[in-house]
Amino acid sequence: MKQKPSAINIIWLSMVLLATVTAAYTGRMDEVTKASFASAKDAVTLAIGLIGPMALWLGIMKVAEAGGLLRIVARWVRPVMVRLFPDVPHDHPAMSAMIMNMAANALGLGNAATPMGIKAMQELDKLSAEKGTATNAMCLFLAINTSSVTLLPLGVITVRAAANASSPAEVLVPTLIATFCSTFVAIVMAKLLAGRQEMLQAAPYEKADDIEGKSGEEGADLLPPGRGGRIFIWLLIAAFVGGVIYQWRTAPPVSMGSVDTMNAITSWLIPVLISLLLIFGYLRGVKIYETLTDGAKEGFSTAVRIIPFMVAIFVAIGMFRASGAMDILIKLLSPLTQAVGMPAEALAVALMRPLSGSGSFAIMSEIINQDPDSFLSLLVSTMQGSTETTFYVLAVYFGSVGIRRTRHALPAALCADAAGMIASVAVCHLWAG
Repeated sequence: MKQKPSAINIIWLSMVLLATVTAAYTGRMDEVTKASFASAKDAVTLAIGLIGPMALWLGIMKVAEAGGLLRIVARWVRPVMVRLFPDVPHDHPAMSAMIMNMAANALGLGNAATPMGIKAMQELDKLSAEKGTATNAMCLFLAINTSSVTLLPLGVITVRAAANASSPAEVLVPTLIATFCSTFVAIVMAKLLAGRQEMLQAAPYEKADDIEGKSGEEGADLLPPGRGGRIFIWLLIAAFVGGVIYQWRTAPPVSMGSVDTMNAITSWLIPVLISLLLIFGYLRGVKIYETLTDGAKEGFSTAVRIIPFMVAIFVAIGMFRASGAMDILIKLLSPLTQAVGMPAEALAVALMRPLSGSGSFAIMSEIINQDPDSFLSLLVSTMQGSTETTFYVLAVYFGSVGIRRTRHALPAALCADAAGMIASVAVCHLWAG
């Protein structure tokens, strides 16, 4: 039985062909040609730039996994995750990796979320009997990621503060409501679309008891530190707490809701998270350095593996923008969007957001700088903070495990994007009204 091509094939081909046809009328063929080469170069540059963060976080994830943290975390949220991902065994490493990815996304830790998400996709791929084809769990996981469950949209708040908005953090509540709506739609659509497609055979998975029985020798390698080592760690923790108290008393008084305070908290999260995971592994008896470097090796091969997928996506987007097709599409849809209360300027952000994070961020920044306290500024800020760059996430996550047949992942993700945009318009009208 021949498999139908996935939606990404049609969308990608349409973007390239529409860009070429549009350029024939707009006279931008030279710009399209330059954009195709520049976008391919940018894709490779970005993939190479991911090597460092991937190596670091995959290594840290390896330490946490060796110490048993992933299995502990999975037990805490097992009831919810088992219902969302019934195809994934509750004690499988994929479950814990997905949880840590979602937690990092919620806290706005993008540098940590992407490697953790790639780790989750690699573990989910081990449960697939049809390599190269996305499973239901993969599609749902990607849809949730593209719905961007973010509690602290610090990038957006920082832009608003730089533009001297009277209340930079005003976007927090509207963004939270909009991202909740987009995530809800992502889950519902992924479940509905999965039910309409053929069932995929799952790869055999050894139960945790069997694995533990076979890993007795590995467990013997864990050598928890002695009393001196534990005392040393607790002294360092006490010293850190003392440093926090010192900073709290000597720093000038600021509001807990201010942008500077939230930025400071976020800047502390990454090193604290790294230290806590390493301390956990050390106290459990993991060989920290050796385990981290072994896990970091996966970052290099993963970054190379995703380059072809990122090149394809970036080239199509670059050509589509350079040809003027994006501008034409905005003009065609403007009457419809204005009828539901979305200004034409906001439509540019809505259409650009799934395609290019940097592009939509640039448009949003320009709008905010012009009038930071306007309704339009609030709307584009909420749109930027409540959705994700769908095609980038699809290229990176699926590319990391060589998925070519994406099944219903893209339709579910685009439905979530649309829901996030519609919810942004509705909640901003209610908030501003």
